[in-house]
Amino acid sequence: MQLTQAQVNFFNTFGYLAIRNLFSADEIARITEGIEWSIQNRGGGTNHDGSKRTMFGGPIAHTPEMCAILDHPGIVGLISGVIGEDFNYCSGDGNYYTGNTRWHPDGNWGQLFAVKVAFYLDPLTRDTGCLRVIPGSQSPDHYIRREKINLNNSEELFGVPPSEFPGNVPLETQPGDIVIFNHDLYHAAYGGSQRRRMFTMNCTRHATTPEDLATAHKYLSIHSAGGGNFDTGAGMFFPTMIDTANEQRMVHLAQPIAIHDELFPQFARKRKAA
Repeated sequence: MQLTQAQVNFFNTFGYLAIRNLFSADEIARITEGIEWSIQNRGGGTNHDGSKRTMFGGPIAHTPEMCAILDHPGIVGLISGVIGEDFNYCSGDGNYYTGNTRWHPDGNWGQLFAVKVAFYLDPLTRDTGCLRVIPGSQSPDHYIRREKINLNNSEELFGVPPSEFPGNVPLETQPGDIVIFNHDLYHAAYGGSQRRRMFTMNCTRHATTPEDLATAHKYLSIHSAGGGNFDTGAGMFFPTMIDTANEQRMVHLAQPIAIHDELFPQFARKRKAA
């Protein structure tokens, strides 16, 4: 997959891009089965009662088949099209979501540094928990950021509920559709069920300058296994993600592994001496 210039322009301007049917019905059925296995066996899903969100890290890192999502030409082409062919994969999370999520960005980097790729495994509409976005709100100059508006207080501020904040776009999706968005973009969901299945892949630009390296260290000090004080057994990623990687996948893993090992040496994988 290669993005058109119009798609790149759309992403850079509005902060998100929805791709329909990136995965076939057979592919998404296998992916859904893989996520269900992981959340039930590794993510506490057996205890999910709908009262709160159930979340676990490394959603595609537990089986070789799921790790291969990072090798999928559609996914590689999509991410490469917005942040470069040498992008860093920085893990993600798997979820059973419950109810509404408030308006929020995932970061405040002030630049296109990190993106989230979101997989929604159930049909979702504006009334059943689909992703909603505020186009352009990733920009430091957007009026929401400039005027420091709390969208979650819009009822008190403007007389409209947060779900109807002016200008928000509901991105209704079917399984197989993929949404990618800038970490700085404001987003939310309203009216969802008590067991919405969704997982993400977080990716950043490959850091080459001292400024980017500093930002990458800051990012991974928070958005990583070590940042959550969690021991995967192999540092930044669960072992299967690394052990099944070919040379091309390692392009996207190597820098996060090196930075994570530097930040959290206590969790670094112990490598056998030659």
